[in-house]
Amino acid sequence: MIPGKYRSVSGRAANNVNCGLHLVIQTSSLPEKNKVRFKKVEFKLNKDPSSFPGRLLQHDLERNYSSRQGDHINLVKKILYSDRLSLERQKLTVCPIINGEDHLRLLNFQHNFITQIQNISNLQKLISLDFYDNQIEEISGLSTLRCLRVLLLGKNRIKKISNLENLKSLDVLDLHGNQITKIENINHLCELRVLNLARNFLSHVDNLNGLDSLTELNLRHNQITFVRDVDNLPCLQHLFLSFNNISSFDSVSCLADSSSLSDITFDGNPIAQESWYKHTVLQNMMQLRQLDMKRITEEERRMASVLAKKEEEKKRESHKQSLLKEKKRLTINNVARQWDLQQQRVANIATNEDRKDSDSPQDPCQIDGSTLSAFPEETGPLDSGLNNALQGLSVIDTYLVEVDGDTLSLYGSGALESLDRNWSVQTAGMITTVSFTFIEFDEIVQVLPKLKIKFPNSLHLKFKETNLVMLQQFNALAQLRRIDQLTIDPQGNPVVNFTLWKYYVLFRLSHFSMQKINGTEVTQNDMIMAERLFGILAHVASSELPQYRLISILGDARKKQFRYLLESKGKKPGIINEENNDSKRLVGENTNRATLNYTTRDFYNEKLEEIKEKKKFCKTYVEDLVKEATEINMKNEALQKLWPQMFIELVRDAVIEIRNKNSYMKLCLQQITDQK
Repeated sequence: MIPGKYRSVSGRAANNVNCGLHLVIQTSSLPEKNKVRFKKVEFKLNKDPSSFPGRLLQHDLERNYSSRQGDHINLVKKILYSDRLSLERQKLTVCPIINGEDHLRLLNFQHNFITQIQNISNLQKLISLDFYDNQIEEISGLSTLRCLRVLLLGKNRIKKISNLENLKSLDVLDLHGNQITKIENINHLCELRVLNLARNFLSHVDNLNGLDSLTELNLRHNQITFVRDVDNLPCLQHLFLSFNNISSFDSVSCLADSSSLSDITFDGNPIAQESWYKHTVLQNMMQLRQLDMKRITEEERRMASVLAKKEEEKKRESHKQSLLKEKKRLTINNVARQWDLQQQRVANIATNEDRKDSDSPQDPCQIDGSTLSAFPEETGPLDSGLNNALQGLSVIDTYLVEVDGDTLSLYGSGALESLDRNWSVQTAGMITTVSFTFIEFDEIVQVLPKLKIKFPNSLHLKFKETNLVMLQQFNALAQLRRIDQLTIDPQGNPVVNFTLWKYYVLFRLSHFSMQKINGTEVTQNDMIMAERLFGILAHVASSELPQYRLISILGDARKKQFRYLLESKGKKPGIINEENNDSKRLVGENTNRATLNYTTRDFYNEKLEEIKEKKKFCKTYVEDLVKEATEINMKNEALQKLWPQMFIELVRDAVIEIRNKNSYMKLCLQQITDQK
């Protein structure tokens, strides 16, 4: 019964009344005299009667549960005989105690100030419970409502989904407009069809296993960045993801595996602003009928398919390029490791040679000093650890040849073999820059003649990790056809630590008229300084050179000049003028500078071996001559000692033999006859 102090004189409940815990609804049989009094109570509970009959359950635009229209009947009859009860907009702060309403099926507490769900455990036949627009902070007090099918808790202060273990028959769950950050504790709701979690604080979607009957999932207005487990919902048809933070289809890729999904929204997400958005979604979700609340036409599907094919081709090409880049990276890393092992091996050998030199002096083999320089011999076995490492790396590519535009890049000594290939005329003519990395300069020198022939338009040479250690090595570049630019990377090329290395290059390769060295423009002052510093060197080298060698060099220069004159004969004057600079490069190498050349370590070792063989042969030959002369002398001395006695014996034998003249004549005649 409603206390009398809450009733107005006119029989209507006073405005702004708050029943709180004092509100007790008793619906047991009443005496006739109390019926009028009960009417007053009912009008008090619904101070705005016009709002009640129209819609018993009110929803905002975010709610998914459709309201039902009730018949316009008088309030007293509805309270007494109906299975529905609406206590909306009563400014309640707690749930009132409702006695004698065990048959109640629909209960509405919309638009109140209730902070806790309580006093409804006795309503075990309740099917629909509506607490929309209250101040509830925790889901509780529902464990006995096993028949509950519709639970509407939108626009509250709930932070966690909990205490729904016994609501296994739940069909609609509305939790929009709360403070939920995680989807949890709903996997047992196998009969749930509609789940509304719009306007919460969700950052990701997962843990949806077990919701086998779910057909509609509303996740609008959250902070979602990725979605998982949606493909585990076999009946899901409608998914609303509008106004979240989804920026790529990869973050929602599980949607492509859902065979039942027919309606989805992404509007308000960063992904929806992308040009590829629509055709990507349609390509991956062919079963869709609506996208962003718009029906999908066959023309859109066709266009999406065409664009998807193009996109797939781009992805395949991009993937191919990525694989090639990764293979290139791995190969270069392997070549670099092998290069480091090789340098360590050479350093160890050099150290051992130095120790040997300090223990016992070596008798050097003198060769023409202007053409050769000393190198340590590569002899002796590899260290076992280094040998094992090299064997382990042998299964990977040990060199790389790459053509990128007008640049030919060679990594590893094995790449030099590519110069023996049959390059197409177009590719060979296009190459203007050749880069050498992780290759011994001495090995590069051996293929420079091939480089000149295979790539006649090469103008720019790059050297990185090539063991350029002395100025003399630059002499080998003089045999090329043309060099406009030269780049020597400080890494792996100690020669750049010399202050005057650039001037030596300009001096020795002056006939090329180079334009840049290491990216720096060459000026006329640089050329003058180079001539001042190293001009005397060429004169000294030519004056110390043997006559036969000087004649040979002069002969080569004349051959080049004669060959050029033959090639330019018959050409138009304009063409001859255009090739005038090239002619200077071909035949303009100064004779004195030509005496400054470079011999590789292998050639030097071959020369050493050749000289050793010659010395060995000469020594053996002289020894044989001496031995033979000694034997002749010994025989002569023995003959001188034995000759007097031998002469006497010869005379004696002759006298005895001809002593009997007739016998001697017969014997001689017989010998003549026998010979015939």
